[in-house]
Amino acid sequence: MSYVEMPGAKVPIRMWTDPATVEDVALQQLRNVATLPWIKGLAVMPDVHYGKGATVGSVIAMQGAVCPAAVGVDIGCGMSAVKTSLTANDLPGDLSRLRSKIEQAIPVGRGMHDDPVDPGRLYGFGTAGWEDFWGRFDGIAEAVKFRHERAERQMGTLGSGNHMIEFCLDQSDSVWLMLHSGSRNIGKELAEYHIGVAQKLPHNQGLVDRDLAVFVTDTPQMAAYRSDLYWAQEYAKYNRAIMMGLLKDVVRREFKKAKPTFETEISCHHNYVAEESYEGMDLLVTRKGAIRAGSGEFGIIPGSMGTSSYIVKGLGNEKAFNSASHGAGRRMSRNAAKRRFTVRDLEEQTRGVECRKDSGVLDEIPGAYKNIDQVMEQQSDLVEVVAKLKQFICVKG
Repeated sequence: MSYVEMPGAKVPIRMWTDPATVEDVALQQLRNVATLPWIKGLAVMPDVHYGKGATVGSVIAMQGAVCPAAVGVDIGCGMSAVKTSLTANDLPGDLSRLRSKIEQAIPVGRGMHDDPVDPGRLYGFGTAGWEDFWGRFDGIAEAVKFRHERAERQMGTLGSGNHMIEFCLDQSDSVWLMLHSGSRNIGKELAEYHIGVAQKLPHNQGLVDRDLAVFVTDTPQMAAYRSDLYWAQEYAKYNRAIMMGLLKDVVRREFKKAKPTFETEISCHHNYVAEESYEGMDLLVTRKGAIRAGSGEFGIIPGSMGTSSYIVKGLGNEKAFNSASHGAGRRMSRNAAKRRFTVRDLEEQTRGVECRKDSGVLDEIPGAYKNIDQVMEQQSDLVEVVAKLKQFICVKG
């Protein structure tokens, strides 16, 4: 579909979904964002839903300003995927051992590595820039400096919530590895610290929503935020790369006879800020629950722990600021999902998937998410599908 345009105070709100299907609180958030003095454009993805300050599934383009709450508290959260040489014929009849080996190699939930992972020993991991990255740690916000050891031990860990590791089959029965994670606790602390700083600044007093507080260019607060933001985005990228390296090691050990090989990895943030130019303007583009989908650029759009996911290629639609959705998007809150569904529902909706089927992941039940195929139809002018994947193993925190 092409977008639907709603009027906004400063800019129109371009929506790649039917506004009638969007919850009222999310619509109000979009209207609030459109009032910001610095805004130059607002694009809304089909997976849009309520979030803190700004909706999840929104792309906000501003000139000379950035809103930390519109990035999301998991700075740099995103996806990685890689196609392997394995096929369905290589898979064992019992997948529980493989899932167990993944969980042994990669800590989930609040788990950490006993010692920091040495990236030099990982298959296919490039260590260029690694020492420089950690060398910048002492320059980030005072609020998190004392957590250096924790940040190192959390590097290469999954986390919880909707973060996941999956083994999938495409429509040609090729095996893919896919994972979803971000900047872990340190990214969250940096985000919350800077949101608090922004809310106290004079120019943010009187905004319709205090969670939309921004930093403006040529101020020390903006400089400090951007430094920490880009470091956290880099942390998230490294975190996914290390997990993928650990995952490849599991595959190589468990499928020795098949001698698996791996194609080039696809990786994309979906909670981040980028400097981009549109219509002759240099803008700070914030994607919160959205991926960049420039012409020919690869991306990943997952469904849920029991539905399909998509590898896509961007069509470069500038009306959407070269963006697309980051997934199916929730259609109900976590608490609502726990009230509505039972463990038996979870077992039914994840039939055929080797995964947790207990009350601890009930809020991640497929029924709590929008229909991924419908979401993909709504953004057919934003991306083209390269591969459709279906998981057979899903590891959750």
